[in-house]
Amino acid sequence: MGHAIAQAARGLLNWRSLRWKIAALVAVASCAVALAVGVLVHQSTFERSMSLGRDRAFTALLLAVDDYRRTGSTPADSDPAQIPPVLLQQIRGTGQSSTWYDDRRPDTPWMWAAQHVGGEALAVQIDMGPEMRSLQALDRHIVMASLAVLTVLVPLAALAAELPNRRLRRVARTARRIAEGDLGARSKVRGRGGDEISDIAATVDSMADSLRDRLLAEQRFTADVAHELRTPLMGLVISAELLPESEATELVRDRVRVLRTLVEDLLEISRLDAGAERADRAPVPLSRVVGESVGRTGLQVRLKVTGDPVADTDARRLDRIIANLVANAHRHGRPPVEVNVDGTSIVVRDHGPGFPGELLADGPQRFRTGAAERGRGHGLGLTIALGQARVIGAGLTFANAPDGGAIATLHLRDYTRPEGPVALPRPR
Repeated sequence: MGHAIAQAARGLLNWRSLRWKIAALVAVASCAVALAVGVLVHQSTFERSMSLGRDRAFTALLLAVDDYRRTGSTPADSDPAQIPPVLLQQIRGTGQSSTWYDDRRPDTPWMWAAQHVGGEALAVQIDMGPEMRSLQALDRHIVMASLAVLTVLVPLAALAAELPNRRLRRVARTARRIAEGDLGARSKVRGRGGDEISDIAATVDSMADSLRDRLLAEQRFTADVAHELRTPLMGLVISAELLPESEATELVRDRVRVLRTLVEDLLEISRLDAGAERADRAPVPLSRVVGESVGRTGLQVRLKVTGDPVADTDARRLDRIIANLVANAHRHGRPPVEVNVDGTSIVVRDHGPGFPGELLADGPQRFRTGAAERGRGHGLGLTIALGQARVIGAGLTFANAPDGGAIATLHLRDYTRPEGPVALPRPR
Protein backbone atom coordinates (compact mmCIF):
# COMPACT_ATOMS: atom_id res chain seq x y z
CA MET A 1 0.00 0.00 0.00
CA GLY A 2 2.78 2.40 0.99
CA HIS A 3 4.72 1.55 -2.18
CA ALA A 4 1.64 2.26 -4.31
CA ILE A 5 1.12 5.60 -2.58
CA ALA A 6 4.77 6.53 -3.04
CA GLN A 7 4.63 5.55 -6.72
CA ALA A 8 1.48 7.63 -7.21
CA ALA A 9 3.15 10.60 -5.50
CA ARG A 10 6.18 10.29 -7.78
CA GLY A 11 3.84 10.21 -10.77
CA LEU A 12 2.10 13.38 -9.62
CA LEU A 13 5.40 15.18 -9.07
CA ASN A 14 6.92 14.04 -12.37
CA TRP A 15 6.64 17.15 -14.54
CA ARG A 16 7.62 15.12 -17.60
CA SER A 17 4.51 12.96 -17.36
CA LEU A 18 1.80 13.13 -20.02
CA ARG A 19 -0.63 14.58 -17.47
CA TRP A 20 1.39 17.74 -16.93
CA LYS A 21 2.29 18.05 -20.61
CA ILE A 22 -1.41 18.10 -21.47
CA ALA A 23 -2.07 20.58 -18.65
CA ALA A 24 0.80 22.78 -19.92
CA LEU A 25 -0.56 22.61 -23.45
CA VAL A 26 -4.01 23.63 -22.22
CA ALA A 27 -2.46 26.47 -20.20
CA VAL A 28 -0.45 27.74 -23.20
CA ALA A 29 -3.51 27.54 -25.48
CA SER A 30 -5.65 29.32 -22.89
CA CYS A 31 -3.02 32.05 -22.45
CA ALA A 32 -2.83 32.50 -26.22
CA VAL A 33 -6.62 32.81 -26.48
CA ALA A 34 -6.76 35.16 -23.48
CA LEU A 35 -3.96 37.30 -24.95
CA ALA A 36 -5.65 37.50 -28.36
CA VAL A 37 -9.03 38.36 -26.83
CA GLY A 38 -7.43 40.82 -24.42
CA VAL A 39 -5.56 42.62 -27.22
CA LEU A 40 -8.70 42.82 -29.33
CA VAL A 41 -10.81 44.12 -26.43
CA HIS A 42 -8.09 46.59 -25.41
CA GLN A 43 -7.70 47.90 -28.96
CA SER A 44 -11.46 48.13 -29.54
CA THR A 45 -12.02 49.95 -26.24
CA PHE A 46 -9.09 52.29 -26.92
CA GLU A 47 -10.44 53.15 -30.39
CA ARG A 48 -13.89 53.75 -28.92
CA SER A 49 -12.44 56.05 -26.25
CA MET A 50 -10.49 57.97 -28.87
CA SER A 51 -13.61 58.35 -31.01
CA LEU A 52 -15.66 59.62 -28.06
CA GLY A 53 -12.82 61.95 -27.08
CA ARG A 54 -12.62 63.39 -30.59
CA ASP A 55 -16.41 63.91 -30.66
CA ARG A 56 -16.31 65.72 -27.33
CA ALA A 57 -13.36 67.83 -28.48
CA PHE A 58 -15.13 68.80 -31.77
CA THR A 59 -18.27 69.70 -29.86
CA ALA A 60 -16.30 71.91 -27.49
CA LEU A 61 -14.46 73.45 -30.45
CA LEU A 62 -17.73 74.28 -32.24
CA LEU A 63 -19.00 76.00 -29.11
CA ALA A 64 -15.71 77.94 -28.82
CA VAL A 65 -15.86 79.00 -32.50
CA ASP A 66 -19.48 80.13 -32.14
CA ASP A 67 -18.64 82.11 -28.99
CA TYR A 68 -15.61 83.69 -30.73
CA ARG A 69 -17.75 84.81 -33.67
CA ARG A 70 -20.39 86.31 -31.37
CA THR A 71 -18.17 87.91 -28.74
CA GLY A 72 -14.67 87.83 -30.20
CA SER A 73 -13.29 86.12 -27.11
CA THR A 74 -10.90 83.17 -27.50
CA PRO A 75 -10.70 80.13 -25.23
CA ALA A 76 -7.95 80.05 -22.62
CA ASP A 77 -6.48 77.00 -24.40
CA SER A 78 -5.92 79.02 -27.59
CA ASP A 79 -2.57 80.39 -26.44
CA PRO A 80 -0.16 79.42 -29.27
CA ALA A 81 2.46 78.61 -26.64
CA GLN A 82 0.17 75.92 -25.17
CA ILE A 83 -1.13 74.40 -28.39
CA PRO A 84 0.97 71.36 -29.42
CA PRO A 85 3.17 72.21 -32.42
CA VAL A 86 2.00 69.10 -34.27
CA LEU A 87 -1.61 70.26 -34.05
CA LEU A 88 -0.71 73.81 -35.18
CA GLN A 89 1.08 72.40 -38.21
CA GLN A 90 -1.95 70.26 -39.11
CA ILE A 91 -4.48 73.11 -39.04
CA ARG A 92 -2.15 75.50 -40.86
CA GLY A 93 -1.51 73.04 -43.63
CA THR A 94 -5.15 72.00 -44.23
CA GLY A 95 -7.16 74.97 -43.01
CA GLN A 96 -9.58 72.50 -41.48
CA SER A 97 -10.32 71.64 -37.89
CA SER A 98 -8.21 68.81 -36.49
CA THR A 99 -7.75 66.79 -33.32
CA TRP A 100 -4.66 65.38 -31.65
CA TYR A 101 -4.28 63.01 -28.70
CA ASP A 102 -1.71 64.36 -26.28
CA ASP A 103 -0.12 61.53 -24.26
CA ARG A 104 3.13 63.28 -23.51
CA ARG A 105 2.19 63.03 -19.86
CA PRO A 106 0.62 59.57 -19.41
CA ASP A 107 -0.88 60.47 -16.02
CA THR A 108 -2.83 63.43 -17.56
CA PRO A 109 -3.68 62.68 -21.22
CA TRP A 110 -5.67 65.20 -23.26
CA MET A 111 -7.60 65.30 -26.52
CA TRP A 112 -7.00 68.56 -28.42
CA ALA A 113 -9.18 70.12 -31.12
CA ALA A 114 -8.12 73.25 -33.06
CA GLN A 115 -9.21 75.37 -36.04
CA HIS A 116 -8.12 78.61 -37.76
CA VAL A 117 -10.88 81.26 -37.54
CA GLY A 118 -10.25 84.81 -38.76
CA GLY A 119 -6.50 84.40 -38.57
CA GLU A 120 -6.73 83.11 -35.01
CA ALA A 121 -5.96 79.54 -33.93
CA LEU A 122 -8.76 78.45 -31.64
CA ALA A 123 -8.07 75.34 -29.55
CA VAL A 124 -9.76 73.38 -26.79
CA GLN A 125 -8.61 70.33 -24.78
CA ILE A 126 -10.63 67.56 -23.19
CA ASP A 127 -9.39 65.50 -20.24
CA MET A 128 -8.96 61.85 -21.29
CA GLY A 129 -7.76 60.65 -17.88
CA PRO A 130 -11.04 58.91 -16.86
CA GLU A 131 -11.20 57.02 -20.15
CA MET A 132 -7.58 55.86 -19.91
CA ARG A 133 -8.00 54.82 -16.27
CA SER A 134 -11.08 52.85 -17.27
CA LEU A 135 -9.06 51.16 -20.01
CA GLN A 136 -6.31 50.26 -17.53
CA ALA A 137 -8.91 48.84 -15.13
CA LEU A 138 -10.35 46.79 -18.00
CA ASP A 139 -6.87 45.38 -18.76
CA ARG A 140 -6.39 44.43 -15.10
CA HIS A 141 -9.78 42.73 -15.00
CA ILE A 142 -8.96 40.76 -18.16
CA VAL A 143 -5.65 39.58 -16.65
CA MET A 144 -7.30 38.65 -13.33
CA ALA A 145 -10.12 36.82 -15.08
CA SER A 146 -7.63 34.92 -17.26
CA LEU A 147 -5.59 33.89 -14.21
CA ALA A 148 -8.74 32.80 -12.41
CA VAL A 149 -9.79 30.69 -15.39
CA LEU A 150 -6.30 29.15 -15.61
CA THR A 151 -6.33 28.19 -11.93
CA VAL A 152 -9.50 26.21 -12.60
CA LEU A 153 -8.78 25.00 -16.12
CA VAL A 154 -5.26 23.61 -15.58
CA PRO A 155 -6.22 21.27 -12.68
CA LEU A 156 -9.29 20.19 -14.63
CA ALA A 157 -7.10 19.43 -17.65
CA ALA A 158 -4.71 17.43 -15.45
CA LEU A 159 -7.64 15.46 -14.01
CA ALA A 160 -9.11 14.89 -17.47
CA ALA A 161 -5.71 13.60 -18.65
CA GLU A 162 -5.53 11.15 -15.74
CA LEU A 163 -7.81 8.56 -17.36
CA PRO A 164 -5.77 8.09 -20.57
CA ASN A 165 -2.61 8.46 -18.50
CA ARG A 166 -3.77 5.65 -16.21
CA ARG A 167 -4.54 3.43 -19.19
CA LEU A 168 -1.10 4.14 -20.67
CA ARG A 169 0.57 3.30 -17.34
CA ARG A 170 -1.30 0.01 -17.27
CA VAL A 171 -0.07 -0.82 -20.77
CA ALA A 172 3.48 0.15 -19.73
CA ARG A 173 3.29 -2.10 -16.64
CA THR A 174 2.11 -4.97 -18.81
CA ALA A 175 4.96 -4.42 -21.27
CA ARG A 176 7.48 -4.42 -18.39
CA ARG A 177 6.04 -7.67 -17.02
CA ILE A 178 6.29 -9.25 -20.46
CA ALA A 179 9.90 -8.04 -20.77
CA GLU A 180 10.62 -9.65 -17.39
CA GLY A 181 9.32 -12.99 -18.65
CA ASP A 182 5.68 -12.97 -17.52
CA LEU A 183 4.08 -13.88 -20.86
CA GLY A 184 0.72 -14.35 -19.17
CA ALA A 185 0.45 -10.62 -18.45
CA ARG A 186 -2.27 -8.79 -20.36
CA SER A 187 -3.25 -5.12 -20.22
CA LYS A 188 -6.96 -5.64 -21.02
CA VAL A 189 -7.30 -1.91 -21.67
CA ARG A 190 -10.47 -1.03 -23.53
CA GLY A 191 -11.70 2.35 -24.71
CA ARG A 192 -14.80 3.70 -26.34
CA GLY A 193 -14.57 4.00 -30.08
CA GLY A 194 -11.29 2.11 -30.32
CA ASP A 195 -8.90 4.98 -29.61
CA GLU A 196 -5.13 4.89 -30.03
CA ILE A 197 -4.49 3.66 -26.47
CA SER A 198 -6.79 0.69 -27.07
CA ASP A 199 -4.87 -0.05 -30.27
CA ILE A 200 -1.55 0.03 -28.38
CA ALA A 201 -2.94 -2.23 -25.63
CA ALA A 202 -4.33 -4.69 -28.17
CA THR A 203 -0.97 -4.74 -29.96
CA VAL A 204 0.91 -5.43 -26.70
CA ASP A 205 -1.51 -8.22 -25.78
CA SER A 206 -1.20 -9.71 -29.28
CA MET A 207 2.59 -9.53 -29.02
CA ALA A 208 2.46 -11.35 -25.67
CA ASP A 209 0.28 -14.07 -27.20
CA SER A 210 2.69 -14.48 -30.09
CA LEU A 211 5.75 -14.61 -27.80
CA ARG A 212 4.05 -17.13 -25.53
CA ASP A 213 3.12 -19.38 -28.45
CA ARG A 214 6.63 -19.22 -29.88
CA LEU A 215 8.20 -19.89 -26.49
CA LEU A 216 5.91 -22.87 -25.87
CA ALA A 217 6.75 -24.23 -29.32
CA GLU A 218 10.45 -23.81 -28.58
CA GLN A 219 10.10 -25.51 -25.21
CA ARG A 220 8.19 -28.43 -26.71
CA PHE A 221 10.80 -28.76 -29.45
CA THR A 222 13.67 -28.74 -26.91
CA ALA A 223 11.95 -31.34 -24.73
CA ASP A 224 11.07 -33.56 -27.69
CA VAL A 225 14.61 -33.42 -29.08
CA ALA A 226 16.14 -34.20 -25.69
CA HIS A 227 13.80 -37.14 -25.09
CA GLU A 228 14.31 -38.53 -28.59
CA LEU A 229 18.10 -38.30 -28.23
CA ARG A 230 18.15 -40.01 -24.87
CA THR A 231 17.53 -43.56 -26.14
CA PRO A 232 20.17 -43.60 -28.94
CA LEU A 233 22.54 -41.78 -26.59
CA MET A 234 22.34 -44.55 -24.01
CA GLY A 235 23.19 -46.96 -26.81
CA LEU A 236 26.21 -44.85 -27.68
CA VAL A 237 27.33 -44.79 -24.04
CA ILE A 238 27.11 -48.58 -23.75
CA SER A 239 28.80 -49.11 -27.12
CA ALA A 240 31.63 -46.73 -26.20
CA GLU A 241 32.28 -48.64 -23.01
CA LEU A 242 32.58 -51.89 -24.98
CA LEU A 243 35.24 -50.55 -27.35
CA PRO A 244 38.82 -51.72 -26.84
CA GLU A 245 41.08 -49.32 -25.02
CA SER A 246 42.86 -46.96 -27.37
CA GLU A 247 43.42 -43.27 -27.99
CA ALA A 248 40.57 -43.21 -30.50
CA THR A 249 38.28 -44.96 -27.99
CA GLU A 250 39.04 -42.36 -25.33
CA LEU A 251 38.27 -39.60 -27.82
CA VAL A 252 34.93 -41.24 -28.69
CA ARG A 253 34.07 -41.67 -25.02
CA ASP A 254 34.90 -38.01 -24.32
CA ARG A 255 32.59 -36.84 -27.12
CA VAL A 256 29.86 -39.18 -25.90
CA ARG A 257 30.18 -37.70 -22.40
CA VAL A 258 29.87 -34.20 -23.82
CA LEU A 259 26.80 -35.23 -25.80
CA ARG A 260 25.28 -36.89 -22.73
CA THR A 261 25.85 -33.74 -20.67
CA LEU A 262 24.24 -31.64 -23.38
CA VAL A 263 21.15 -33.87 -23.52
CA GLU A 264 20.82 -33.88 -19.73
CA ASP A 265 21.09 -30.09 -19.72
CA LEU A 266 18.40 -29.83 -22.39
CA LEU A 267 16.11 -32.09 -20.36
CA GLU A 268 16.71 -29.98 -17.25
CA ILE A 269 15.97 -26.78 -19.15
CA SER A 270 12.76 -28.27 -20.53
CA ARG A 271 11.63 -29.15 -17.00
CA LEU A 272 12.49 -25.65 -15.78
CA ASP A 273 10.65 -24.06 -18.69
CA ALA A 274 7.60 -26.20 -18.04
CA GLY A 275 7.52 -25.09 -14.40
CA ALA A 276 7.56 -28.72 -13.24
CA GLU A 277 10.38 -28.22 -10.74
CA ARG A 278 9.58 -27.66 -7.07
CA ALA A 279 12.04 -26.70 -4.36
CA ASP A 280 12.51 -28.84 -1.24
CA ARG A 281 13.53 -26.07 1.14
CA ALA A 282 15.29 -26.72 4.43
CA PRO A 283 17.93 -25.00 6.57
CA VAL A 284 21.25 -25.42 4.75
CA PRO A 285 24.71 -24.66 6.24
CA LEU A 286 26.33 -22.75 3.43
CA SER A 287 29.95 -23.29 4.51
CA ARG A 288 29.61 -27.06 4.26
CA VAL A 289 27.31 -27.26 1.24
CA VAL A 290 29.25 -24.74 -0.87
CA GLY A 291 32.55 -26.35 0.10
CA GLU A 292 31.31 -29.80 -0.96
CA SER A 293 29.87 -28.39 -4.20
CA VAL A 294 33.17 -26.74 -5.08
CA GLY A 295 35.07 -29.91 -4.21
CA ARG A 296 32.92 -32.07 -6.47
CA THR A 297 33.73 -29.88 -9.49
CA GLY A 298 37.40 -30.93 -9.25
CA LEU A 299 38.43 -27.41 -10.28
CA GLN A 300 40.84 -24.97 -8.63
CA VAL A 301 38.79 -22.51 -6.58
CA ARG A 302 39.62 -20.07 -3.78
CA LEU A 303 36.83 -20.50 -1.23
CA LYS A 304 36.23 -17.96 1.51
CA VAL A 305 33.38 -18.23 4.02
CA THR A 306 32.58 -15.46 6.51
CA GLY A 307 30.94 -16.76 9.70
CA ASP A 308 28.65 -19.77 9.79
CA PRO A 309 25.67 -18.73 7.62
CA VAL A 310 22.54 -20.84 7.24
CA ALA A 311 20.08 -20.31 4.40
CA ASP A 312 16.54 -21.51 3.74
CA THR A 313 16.99 -23.26 0.38
CA ASP A 314 17.20 -26.54 -1.51
CA ALA A 315 20.67 -28.07 -1.04
CA ARG A 316 20.52 -30.19 -4.22
CA ARG A 317 19.56 -27.27 -6.44
CA LEU A 318 22.05 -24.99 -4.69
CA ASP A 319 24.77 -27.54 -5.47
CA ARG A 320 23.70 -27.48 -9.12
CA ILE A 321 23.87 -23.66 -9.24
CA ILE A 322 27.31 -23.47 -7.62
CA ALA A 323 28.71 -26.18 -9.90
CA ASN A 324 27.44 -24.43 -13.03
CA LEU A 325 28.75 -21.01 -11.96
CA VAL A 326 32.20 -22.41 -11.11
CA ALA A 327 32.37 -24.42 -14.34
CA ASN A 328 31.33 -21.35 -16.34
CA ALA A 329 34.00 -19.24 -14.64
CA HIS A 330 36.72 -21.79 -15.52
CA ARG A 331 35.45 -22.36 -19.06
CA HIS A 332 35.00 -18.74 -20.08
CA GLY A 333 37.17 -16.80 -17.63
CA ARG A 334 40.71 -16.99 -16.30
CA PRO A 335 42.06 -18.07 -12.92
CA PRO A 336 42.02 -17.46 -10.10
CA VAL A 337 38.35 -18.34 -9.61
CA GLU A 338 37.05 -17.15 -6.24
CA VAL A 339 33.92 -18.17 -4.31
CA ASN A 340 33.05 -15.90 -1.37
CA VAL A 341 30.22 -16.71 1.03
CA ASP A 342 29.15 -13.73 3.12
CA GLY A 343 25.89 -14.23 4.96
CA THR A 344 23.36 -15.60 2.49
CA SER A 345 25.16 -14.12 -0.52
CA ILE A 346 27.46 -16.29 -2.62
CA VAL A 347 29.78 -14.53 -5.07
CA VAL A 348 31.59 -16.42 -7.85
CA ARG A 349 34.27 -14.40 -9.63
CA ASP A 350 36.87 -15.06 -12.30
CA HIS A 351 39.58 -12.79 -13.72
CA GLY A 352 38.83 -13.13 -17.42
CA PRO A 353 37.34 -10.69 -19.94
CA GLY A 354 34.04 -10.45 -18.06
CA PHE A 355 30.48 -11.06 -19.16
CA PRO A 356 29.49 -9.71 -22.60
CA GLY A 357 27.21 -6.70 -22.75
CA GLU A 358 24.35 -8.74 -24.23
CA LEU A 359 24.29 -11.04 -21.21
CA LEU A 360 24.35 -8.14 -18.77
CA ALA A 361 21.49 -6.46 -20.63
CA ASP A 362 19.24 -9.43 -21.45
CA GLY A 363 20.41 -12.19 -19.11
CA PRO A 364 21.84 -15.58 -20.13
CA GLN A 365 20.44 -17.14 -23.30
CA ARG A 366 20.70 -20.78 -24.31
CA PHE A 367 23.14 -21.58 -27.11
CA ARG A 368 24.61 -18.09 -26.88
CA THR A 369 28.00 -17.46 -25.28
CA GLY A 370 27.95 -13.78 -26.23
CA ALA A 371 31.54 -13.21 -27.35
CA ALA A 372 34.40 -15.23 -28.84
CA GLU A 373 36.80 -14.15 -26.09
CA ARG A 374 34.51 -15.81 -23.52
CA GLY A 375 35.44 -19.22 -24.91
CA ARG A 376 33.37 -22.01 -26.39
CA GLY A 377 30.20 -23.53 -24.97
CA HIS A 378 26.49 -24.04 -25.44
CA GLY A 379 25.36 -21.20 -23.18
CA LEU A 380 23.32 -23.62 -21.05
CA GLY A 381 25.18 -23.46 -17.73
CA LEU A 382 24.12 -19.95 -16.74
CA THR A 383 20.63 -20.55 -18.13
CA ILE A 384 20.22 -23.60 -15.86
CA ALA A 385 21.71 -21.73 -12.89
CA LEU A 386 19.26 -18.86 -13.38
CA GLY A 387 16.33 -21.27 -13.74
CA GLN A 388 17.26 -23.21 -10.60
CA ALA A 389 17.70 -19.94 -8.70
CA ARG A 390 14.14 -18.97 -9.60
CA VAL A 391 12.88 -22.36 -8.40
CA ILE A 392 14.43 -21.91 -4.94
CA GLY A 393 13.32 -18.26 -4.75
CA ALA A 394 16.85 -16.85 -4.94
CA GLY A 395 18.19 -13.91 -6.92
CA LEU A 396 21.04 -14.37 -9.38
CA THR A 397 22.71 -11.28 -10.81
CA PHE A 398 25.60 -10.81 -13.22
CA ALA A 399 28.13 -8.00 -13.36
CA ASN A 400 31.71 -7.18 -14.35
CA ALA A 401 34.38 -6.13 -11.89
CA PRO A 402 35.97 -2.69 -12.46
CA ASP A 403 39.45 -4.28 -12.58
CA GLY A 404 38.34 -7.09 -14.90
CA GLY A 405 36.53 -10.36 -14.47
CA ALA A 406 32.98 -11.67 -14.34
CA ILE A 407 30.97 -11.65 -11.09
CA ALA A 408 27.90 -13.82 -10.46
CA THR A 409 26.10 -13.15 -7.17
CA LEU A 410 23.51 -15.51 -5.69
CA HIS A 411 21.22 -14.07 -3.00
CA LEU A 412 19.56 -16.76 -0.87
CA ARG A 413 16.80 -16.50 1.70
CA ASP A 414 18.00 -16.10 5.26
CA TYR A 415 17.06 -18.77 7.77
CA THR A 416 15.74 -17.83 11.20
CA ARG A 417 17.01 -20.39 13.67
CA PRO A 418 14.33 -21.87 15.98
CA GLU A 419 15.07 -22.76 19.58
CA GLY A 420 16.78 -26.11 20.09
CA PRO A 421 18.98 -28.23 17.77
CA VAL A 422 18.16 -28.44 14.10
CA ALA A 423 18.98 -31.40 11.84
CA LEU A 424 20.64 -30.02 8.72
CA PRO A 425 20.25 -32.03 5.50
CA ARG A 426 23.09 -33.04 3.27
CA PRO A 427 22.97 -32.30 -0.45
CA ARG A 428 21.91 -35.22 -2.59
